[in-house]
Amino acid sequence: MGHSKANKEQSHERIVQTAAARFREEGVDGIGVADLMKEAGLTHGGFYRHFGSRDELVAEAVECALSDGGRAVEAVAASKASRQVVAARLVDAYLSTAHRDALATSCAVTTLAGDVARSNQRARTAYTQQVNSYLDLLARLAAAEPSKDKRAKAITALSSLVGAVSLSRAVNDEALSQEILKSAADELKALLG
Repeated sequence: MGHSKANKEQSHERIVQTAAARFREEGVDGIGVADLMKEAGLTHGGFYRHFGSRDELVAEAVECALSDGGRAVEAVAASKASRQVVAARLVDAYLSTAHRDALATSCAVTTLAGDVARSNQRARTAYTQQVNSYLDLLARLAAAEPSKDKRAKAITALSSLVGAVSLSRAVNDEALSQEILKSAADELKALLG
């Protein structure tokens, strides 16, 4: 007895969600198709009923992971608070130990940067679109005139956010990790002012 279209769509979504989380945790090459399908509660043989290739799954999972992060950032930005308060909240949330430690649900712009750089065009396009979306948001939050200065501040801020989280995850010294996050947060709040 075959699966209904709705069941197939649910299974497809479960595979993509599982891959999005695992790719953020372990990298695109950190988990094989068989283990991924098992974790999603499906058989390895069913993979090709959902995807034409592993690259197709990678692209969909990257899009899904980026979309998750975009919604989280937009939720912070949607606040009715002042520009400065929203900027500070965004910086504090992004540079928190909770965000640092929650790889499976953290920002894919940080966790997948290296993988996407070596990935297919679809994944790179989705990544570029999300980076531009974050830059637009950060430019709206930046205190600067004219708009080219806001764009420069946004690029500096995003680079600092991503870099600080990456460094804080990579070091094996908790005090240094905390220092990286705090120093970056202080500087970014001053930059976005």
